[in-house]
Amino acid sequence: MRPYEKFAVEDASQVGEVRRAAQLLAHELGFDETAAGRLALGVTELGTNLVRHAGGGALLLGVDGGAVELLSLDSGPGMDVQRCLGDGYSTGGTAGTGLGAVKRLADRFDAFSLAGRGAVISARFGAPPAAVSGFSIGAVGLAAPGERVSGDGWGLRARDGHVSLMLADGLGHGPEAADAADMALMLFQRSSQASPAALLEDAHPTMRSTRGAAVAIVSLAAAPAGLTLAGAGNIIGRLISGVRDRSLLTQPGTLGVQIRRLQDNAHDWPEHAVLVLHSDGIVSRWNLEGAEGLLRCEPIVLAAWILRDHCRGRDDATVVVVRRH
Repeated sequence: MRPYEKFAVEDASQVGEVRRAAQLLAHELGFDETAAGRLALGVTELGTNLVRHAGGGALLLGVDGGAVELLSLDSGPGMDVQRCLGDGYSTGGTAGTGLGAVKRLADRFDAFSLAGRGAVISARFGAPPAAVSGFSIGAVGLAAPGERVSGDGWGLRARDGHVSLMLADGLGHGPEAADAADMALMLFQRSSQASPAALLEDAHPTMRSTRGAAVAIVSLAAAPAGLTLAGAGNIIGRLISGVRDRSLLTQPGTLGVQIRRLQDNAHDWPEHAVLVLHSDGIVSRWNLEGAEGLLRCEPIVLAAWILRDHCRGRDDATVVVVRRH
């Protein structure tokens, strides 16, 4: 699966590189001149804000369907998002139109910030995300340092009113890990099995032709609210609300190498809770203490915040967040 591209932005001279990469994506996706220009201006505004107001940070570019996802991540002093969205407000002596302009330019926009803990800003340019009845889903993934492809992959399957989600992490990183994750996702999409455990057990023999992968599948239910999970290996699942944080356990093993008898594990889905799945490129012990407001943000903003603060930085890393409507 195609990972996000990450660009360090510590001074204004680095913004041009991100803008050029964004224009290549716009051309690839068939953006017209107006849409490509809006994307370029969004990159310029967010990059400039990072340098002027946050002391630097990173811009991420990703492709989702026919759209470009632009993320701004920093660990600076933070900001009052609502005040900064108003034209004329500035913390840096500028005209104060940057963030408000990006919101107007983008087809979808969301942001979260805390004093002393920086900010995450999401701006989507292009077609809206694929509709999934009853759920909103966002994901962010990075390849291991030095790699162009990621050994992590995730996918959705909606069939006969049932929605399922897979996250796969091919062993190691690089092209062979990516091949393993891609194979797992292909088998997921082709399978007629509704049970996550049964689907994984059916996929296991075919996955032997790859180096193997840690995999989890979650079957999602909006009403009555719940989910069913089965998995093998180090895919971490959490159900998080303002009052609860429940870990969802998978079993030891590696799909395509060795697995035990897998079981479906059913869980209630508390009101206002979000589901978080991530690969082991994210540290397992993290929390949202002091940042519970993230639970009201777009799922991609929460995913990017977790990635920003808890990425190990030496392996592929992917975070998927699901909210029930």
